[in-house]
Amino acid sequence: MVDRSRAASVDPASAPSPHDSKTDAKGLQEALQEQLFDNDESGHAPEAPTASESGHRWPHLRRGAKIAIGLAIIAVFGWLPLRAIWEYSSVEAVLNSRLVTLRTPIGGRVATAQRVADQATLDAGTVVLRVVNSRGDRTRLDDLRRQKSRMENERPSLAAKLASAQAAQKDLARQATQFREGRVLQLEARIAEIQTSIEAAAARRDEASAAVERASSLAKSGNVSTVELARLTRELSVSQQTELGARRRLDAAKVELAAAQNGSFLGDSYNDRPSSVQREEEMRQRAGDLEADLARTDTEIAWLANEIIIEEVRFADLSEANITTPVAGRVWEMMTSPGEDVQAGQPLLKVLDCSGAVITANVTESVYNRLQLGDRASFEPNDGGEPISGTVVNLTGAAGAPANLAINPDALSKEPYRVTVAPRDAAAHACTVGRTGRVVFARLETAP
Repeated sequence: MVDRSRAASVDPASAPSPHDSKTDAKGLQEALQEQLFDNDESGHAPEAPTASESGHRWPHLRRGAKIAIGLAIIAVFGWLPLRAIWEYSSVEAVLNSRLVTLRTPIGGRVATAQRVADQATLDAGTVVLRVVNSRGDRTRLDDLRRQKSRMENERPSLAAKLASAQAAQKDLARQATQFREGRVLQLEARIAEIQTSIEAAAARRDEASAAVERASSLAKSGNVSTVELARLTRELSVSQQTELGARRRLDAAKVELAAAQNGSFLGDSYNDRPSSVQREEEMRQRAGDLEADLARTDTEIAWLANEIIIEEVRFADLSEANITTPVAGRVWEMMTSPGEDVQAGQPLLKVLDCSGAVITANVTESVYNRLQLGDRASFEPNDGGEPISGTVVNLTGAAGAPANLAINPDALSKEPYRVTVAPRDAAAHACTVGRTGRVVFARLETAP
């Protein structure tokens, strides 16, 4: 009874810590076995001590053995339940990461862009594979090139016609200008001639008027007959009408001059424009049409050139495609091989996204119900490596949604409740996906 009380009153501070419980328990068992073997050897030694010495030493050895056995029982069978009570930990856990599946955008034959081994580390933007389609459709590209060639061949002819029309239009414009200038000079000369006729008619009118006045005075005295007076009166009237007609012709000539100066030509015919002017206008219109055709041809050539560039890019994309990695990571699974024919959309390669590393863990129902998003956690690898701290980012429960992970959470089958932890320093662990261990969750402190 005394020995049991002493064994039970051992200082709790001597109990092993949570991190070295397994090591301490194993060490205590080994020490206990050594003590027992030492006792057996000492009891069967050929040169035994005296009866008084052996009787005095045996109670001490037995008491030490009982104390060691009690400590071993406390360490092995007592600490494990205590740790389960004071710690929230997972049943099993594995370091995981997202997978990026690279698919081919076109159908064709796979060719290697560079030699890539399994589990090789790749940088973002690395060309891994190349898909070549030797049966690409280039019908539209050839049609566009033929149209552009035809338009380019027609353009010099249009340019020559435009130049000829512009030259003819300039010549006709020169002729029309010369005709207008000559017509203006002609009308000015006619006006001058009419003015001279008016002056002559005015002089004859004045002379006839004077003669009539003289004849009238002589007729009173009987020196001039009435016949002569009538003749002189008639001459005066004719001269007056001649002057009036000349003035009317002067007004008409001035109207024609003003019209000619403005580009209109008045005459006896219904056509008020000369043929040179009409032909000049027709040639100007033809030159404008040819200029519009030439501009339209240049526009179509530019459009065809742009369409050819776009079609060349499209044909290049359909005839050859480079498969690049969008993220930095390492090859997880090669799903094709060089020389294989593939279809558009077929997966070729799976890359492990090392920047998206997570920790998937299975926990018991009691631990799952105590967890919340944002809780702190620590992943302790089974190989004794450095722990990885993180945060709980997903609680999927027993019916978890499927995730695109390298290691399917269904592989963790000891408990159905799943938790996802995002490491805070995932990039520092070189994407060591597949390491197993356990996740210890921070214990929530309840408010007093």
